[in-house]
Order: sequence, then C-alpha cells, then structure tokens
Amino acid sequence: MINKLDKALNFHHQALSLRAARQELLSSNVANADTPNFKAKDIDFTSVLREKLSSSTNKAGLVTTSPMHINTDTEGMILGGSILYRVPLQPSADGNTVDMDMERTRFADNSIKYDASITFLTNQFRNLLSAIQER
Repeated sequence: MINKLDKALNFHHQALSLRAARQELLSSNVANADTPNFKAKDIDFTSVLREKLSSSTNKAGLVTTSPMHINTDTEGMILGGSILYRVPLQPSADGNTVDMDMERTRFADNSIKYDASITFLTNQFRNLLSAIQER
C-alpha cells in the first residue's frame, strides 16, 4: 500500500521540486539582467522531470554519521547538469543574454504551473482522505 501511495505522490513531489528550482534559476536571470556577460539559464522541464522520475525508483540514499562526511545536500543538485544557456533573440552590447520580457513570461508561467501542481496534490490528498473515511 505504501508503495502505491509513494508512486502516486512521487510525480508531484518531483514536479514541485523542479518547479521551485526552476523558479530560483529564472529569478537569478532577472536579478542579473544588468550584469555584463551574464548568460541566461533555464532547463527543459519535461526532459528533466522524465529523467528524475526514471532515476528516482532505483536511487539509494547516502547515510552519514559525521558532519565531516560528504555533503548530502541535494537541493543544489536537483537540476544536476541539465542547466541550459539561452540563445538571445537580440544580442546586447555587454554580452548579457537576459531578455526581461521572456524572463517575466517564463517566471509567471512557471508560477502558475507550480500553483496548479499544488492544487492537484491537494485534491489528491482530499480524495485519499475521503476514501479512508468512507465505510
């Protein structure tokens, strides 16, 4: 039963983690819009999610017994090597590739999809709770 529950919720867990990491990446682009030679970064959400879902089933955790052991902070490694650099539509004189209109659009789109994922997850929990309470 727990395996079925884990499978059902794993998709939303992975999707929300990637959406949050992508939001940080997009906000970094906005924050560095005036930084010379800054290269705008993004991810291909679909392919990264597919990769995470396929690798999460056979992933083993790392157990440490001392704070001097290998850092197990996986939040910085959520995106791994899947970060892509964006090719600008109109190059700037200072080498910056951030297009504020595109960044705002992608930021808003990602926010809406993050909220939608939370809504789907909330509804899934409500359905599970309803099934548990029924006799």
